Amino acid sequence: MGFILIAGPCVIESENMVMEIAGKMKEIVSGYDVDYYFKASFDKANRTSLSSYRGPGIDIGLEILKKVKLEYGLKICTDIHEAWQAAKVSEVAEMIQIPAFLCRQTDLLTAAARTGRIVNIKKGQFMAPWDMQHVVEKVRMSGNDRIMLSERGSCFGYNNLVVDMTSIVEMKKNHVPVIFDATHSVQKPGGNGASTGGNREYAEYLAKASIATGADGVFMEVHPNPEEALSDGPNSIRLTDVECMLRHIIKIYEVVKST
Repeated sequence: MGFILIAGPCVIESENMVMEIAGKMKEIVSGYDVDYYFKASFDKANRTSLSSYRGPGIDIGLEILKKVKLEYGLKICTDIHEAWQAAKVSEVAEMIQIPAFLCRQTDLLTAAARTGRIVNIKKGQFMAPWDMQHVVEKVRMSGNDRIMLSERGSCFGYNNLVVDMTSIVEMKKNHVPVIFDATHSVQKPGGNGASTGGNREYAEYLAKASIATGADGVFMEVHPNPEEALSDGPNSIRLTDVECMLRHIIKIYEVVKST
């Protein structure tokens, strides 16, 4: 199994923006041996404030993601929040993502499992890594062994997250790929009052540490201009910085795999 990369904008802001990022990401990953999935959300159902931008919705969102697939030949990852969305999303996406806040929702997990698509489950900020074995069992017992788990930090006091790298070791005991979510792990949930803050400058350091620990890949949110992003801007990686960050991470991955 090669290095896994899941990357794209937090939310679909517009078709033009999505196509710009997809085109650049295809150019970047073409220089590396990576299993790449373009990720963008059609709906951010867990925004801090009711006034926050959520996305274009499932119908328009999937049409845009379908265009990414057709024009650039990229595999798609997007998240679902309700069980009925799973079948519809599976018509476009190769990977269905379960948000961290919903990782214990049985109906959501089993619906995603029944699609036969890869199910990437974010470990809840409130979950111990060893408790994710029960989450994995729900998907496996629903007939799907195509599972990934993602580490995205744990609640640490108020408006803060901390990453325990031993979580990666624990979750790998489930015999599934474990991905490190480099950008959500540096969030400051609700840290800006009506929105989430973050420290994107730490993302690369944590990503490199996770790969050295044994993570099988990295998730990152990227944006051409994070300061103007409609969701998760403070922790998103600037599009022009992605190639350099990826190059550093893959060097560590190759060393770990060779030893």
